[in-house]
Amino acid sequence: MLPLLALGSCSQRKEADAEAAAAAIDTVPMLIMQVQKCSRLYTAEYSIHKIVTYDDIVRLKGSVQKRDFNIRLPLGDRKIAIPMDAKLKAYIDFSGFSERNVERRGKKITVILPDPKVVLTSTKVDHANTKEFVSLTRSRFSDAEMADLERQGRAAIIASIPNLGIIESARASAARVLIPMVEQMGYAEGDITITFRKDFTGRDLGTLLDNTAIEQ
Repeated sequence: MLPLLALGSCSQRKEADAEAAAAAIDTVPMLIMQVQKCSRLYTAEYSIHKIVTYDDIVRLKGSVQKRDFNIRLPLGDRKIAIPMDAKLKAYIDFSGFSERNVERRGKKITVILPDPKVVLTSTKVDHANTKEFVSLTRSRFSDAEMADLERQGRAAIIASIPNLGIIESARASAARVLIPMVEQMGYAEGDITITFRKDFTGRDLGTLLDNTAIEQ
């Protein structure tokens, strides 16, 4: 009788596991529907202060008899320091979230987040504290030159995004929102993984940057 009891017990466990697996499968569409309701989730915001500096020195460059020369001319210098404040926001758009973003293996579930997006929401030049030094023999910086330096400043801020940790902050913030949601579907916190499809680097910046909402 003991072998029969053991066999019956094993069979019952298998049936229970199968029922649990079926229940977990049924929760996936519910999870997808709940996540889609998040729509655009803003996950991180950074305030950045940057000083754009430029040192304009007149130099004469050329070559004589195949010998290069680079001579600083005594015509005076121009220098400028432009303080800039900028705001960056990271968000995740869940509108296209689907079963492709969910992987389930037994009791463990992995939610693969849509690629994050980063937007430069605002930039502001502190004109009151802009410092300009111009020698008597040189002309002041023109409006066009100032605008170009401000553009370079914004480009430098954007280029610094991979070093700010904003992508990891986006993942952590999304996890804080999604993990309780997944737990309500019956999963234990230790069995839930929230991740991106890959580790993003500076080379991915072009695909992560949202240029549609930049405000001056």
